[in-house]
Amino acid sequence: MKSLRFISAEAFVSNAEFARKSLGGVAHNLFPLLFKASYLLEQGEVIHDLVKNWPLVDFNIGKLLGTTVDYQEDLSHRTCSVCLESCLTGLRDYVLNHSSPYTKKLKVVDLTGIKDVEVQFCECKKRMGRWTRTQLLSKLCLELLVYLQQTQCNPGTSEISIDVLIDLYVTERNYELAVQALLKKCYCPLKICCVAFRSDNLALQKFFYIIKLTDPSLLRKLEIVHNVRLEMEHLEILFNSIHFPLLMSLTLPARTFNVRRFTDADEGILTNIGEKMGEMTQLTELSISFSILTGRIRKLLSPLKTPLKMLDVSNCSLNHADMAYLANSFHANHLEALDLSGHNIHDLYPSTFFKLLSHSSSVLKSLTLEDCNIQDTHVNMLILSLSPCQKLQEFKFIGNPLSSQALKQLFTFLCELPMLKTVEFPVPRDCYPTGVTYPIDDASLCRYDRRKYESVAEELNLILLQANREDVKASTPLFGSYDAAVEETNNELGAYLIKSFKETLEKFTTSFKMS
Repeated sequence: MKSLRFISAEAFVSNAEFARKSLGGVAHNLFPLLFKASYLLEQGEVIHDLVKNWPLVDFNIGKLLGTTVDYQEDLSHRTCSVCLESCLTGLRDYVLNHSSPYTKKLKVVDLTGIKDVEVQFCECKKRMGRWTRTQLLSKLCLELLVYLQQTQCNPGTSEISIDVLIDLYVTERNYELAVQALLKKCYCPLKICCVAFRSDNLALQKFFYIIKLTDPSLLRKLEIVHNVRLEMEHLEILFNSIHFPLLMSLTLPARTFNVRRFTDADEGILTNIGEKMGEMTQLTELSISFSILTGRIRKLLSPLKTPLKMLDVSNCSLNHADMAYLANSFHANHLEALDLSGHNIHDLYPSTFFKLLSHSSSVLKSLTLEDCNIQDTHVNMLILSLSPCQKLQEFKFIGNPLSSQALKQLFTFLCELPMLKTVEFPVPRDCYPTGVTYPIDDASLCRYDRRKYESVAEELNLILLQANREDVKASTPLFGSYDAAVEETNNELGAYLIKSFKETLEKFTTSFKMS
């Protein structure tokens, strides 16, 4: 519900020309209210002028757009291109504003509270993702420097220093721009402060160079994903040469670890990596999916001095000893998010899986069990394992060979989990042609009876409806959950994959001719 103040603010900013002319007479404590109203109505010009004349010490976009007394709706998930571009250009023009620099109070701008989501509700329907925000801020900082060097500005302008906290996302395409902005940040009134860094489609040499420029002492989250060819020895070099005292979340690319080709030297490297991670006293989130860590989880995780709250070990070829370690470790009692996808949990280690869930049940909010060969005969055991998890908010189990009947049984139970909000369930096994094997390959993934699937999906939603659980969103994302970062850069990443495939073919052809 909107307060009378917010309704008045909407009326004020709805006439952009009038609002912009009248800002000089607006009380300073009303700027946050007007900013949220302008963002809701997508009044880009008003947003620009509000930021350009921002009278307060800090500008925290997450708090400004989040739930407020005057308007409870959270707008921080709206990455509206019009609004965010106006916001960033307004920040640049705040520095260039001809008002006395001594009246400018702004010291910290926090852009980290923006949430990238799949569905946008803004009218323009154009979102500005993390990669584009990185690109635009870097560009504006460099333009600002050039302007200040070429123009006779107010002498006090050089005294302005504003820390801009941002989540950077760097790929090959915006690498040079980001590097230049980071190299020159000490000369720019807008100081880029990277608190989270994501890297994809980047050569190792470039990654090592730019990560040092970000000031690793400030980093809280580091994501090295997909097309960064980071292997174990590179990770050891990274941790030995750079200290990450505030790092809370670490994501490593697929196949960083591969114990199948381990030597004695590799065992030493793994031990060193574990010890270095143990020195990161803030680390609570770790994603090491698609590595091969059979029998080595203890060696990697036991040096950690603080318990993990999020652990992704999907498709890591864990054995019984690994699962036993996880179930009995001090991490188990603190896990809020757990991904065990790609492991045959009910056949290989049913008792340790049950124990792990029972230990984490009081805090567990998200559980992912994709492609775990969960069959109809396992449903009762699964229900028994999930029953204590009363705080579970998200349950994903696509890719499992479950029948329509088993899904109905499972959904009837899921209605009893009071905090549950999201369920991702598989296409029922009986919707596929006879003879389809699991895990289903990409070629067969879409070869199911859509009419029958829709009928089953309707029945499952009816179960939720009859239990008054309309708050639960159930879906079947065949090709995985939405990833805003991948969605934004899919053209670049697609071109990279085609280039890699072409190079592989050329090497194969050359070797074939030589033989």
